[in-house]
Amino acid sequence: MNYEVLKTINSLAGNGTTPLDQLMIFTTNAALYILAILLLSLFLFGNAYTKKTAIYAGIAGVCAILINVCIAQFYYEPRPFITYHDINVLVPHAADASFPSDHTAGAMGITFMLLLRHIKWGWLPVAFGLLTGFSRIYVGNHYPGDVLAGIAIGFIAAAVITQLRVIMEPLTTALVRIWYKLPLTGQP
Repeated sequence: MNYEVLKTINSLAGNGTTPLDQLMIFTTNAALYILAILLLSLFLFGNAYTKKTAIYAGIAGVCAILINVCIAQFYYEPRPFITYHDINVLVPHAADASFPSDHTAGAMGITFMLLLRHIKWGWLPVAFGLLTGFSRIYVGNHYPGDVLAGIAIGFIAAAVITQLRVIMEPLTTALVRIWYKLPLTGQP
């Protein structure tokens, strides 16, 4: 079933020149950079609460990727283009472990944390995180199961960081205070 869903999604891919191909290639290549710019913007221009959100989201994204690294030490699944040679690969990738998707886990760790702290607008980053996961299948780099695992790991990382927020609050408060003491940053 994993392969059948992959084939269905990947069969939408052309030769890399259609507008949908270009969107998926761009999303796959730029998603984590876009999310990093979003977090930096939230930290630089947001109020104290939003600055803390950016810190928590960054930590959740890193934790999600660290969970993936641990999983990859114990379980190896080859990428679809290694196992099945008729995959349309739009973005070349190293032949490392496919399960779970690092891009998806990191993106979803960040975006789920944004959603948990900003319910009104947090759905937009989550939608972008889901598009990131979909793009990984579309370009032939991951199976759907890899992406679903990445989504779950991102959610778990965000939930754990949310639960640890009480412990982490003094650190984030100190970081924000230090930021406001820097010249030209202004006091809230």
